[in-house]
Amino acid sequence: MKQDRPTAGVTDRVDVMGMVMRAIESSFGFAQQALQQSSAPQRPELRDKPAFQFWSGVSGRRYVHTIFDLIGCPRVPACTYVLVRCDAQGRRSPLRIGTVSAEAWSLNLAEIRHRAAQLGANEVHVHLIASDAETRNKVTSDLQAGLFAEFNAEPAAAPVYLC
Repeated sequence: MKQDRPTAGVTDRVDVMGMVMRAIESSFGFAQQALQQSSAPQRPELRDKPAFQFWSGVSGRRYVHTIFDLIGCPRVPACTYVLVRCDAQGRRSPLRIGTVSAEAWSLNLAEIRHRAAQLGANEVHVHLIASDAETRNKVTSDLQAGLFAEFNAEPAAAPVYLC
């Protein structure tokens, strides 16, 4: 089998994985086009091909995300995103999971960059497969519960009332 592009092997297995593999292919196409149109510098490992990250929700589902530098991130359609801090060793820590839904793609990018600057994120992981608002909200809730549940493991202390 000839593999002249990074996902050639993936699309040849459509009969095994079905819709998921087609979705990864379309996400790759969007990411590749965005990288070609972007004039912002990318990290060397993101220059030639977009990288992908799978994040798991509390349901056990895995959601594929395209990784972009914060500065090199292109304008994006309505989507779910994860703001990430990637340290020098390559460890990725999710900081925020959210959705953007503006019709103007540049407004979505502005909102993502604004929130990323507030949190100190240096990567944006974009999930483009959820096509409608209801699905995006379900993906966001699933990821938030799965990735941030450990931060809320202890119940808050009960308030002290003085009588």
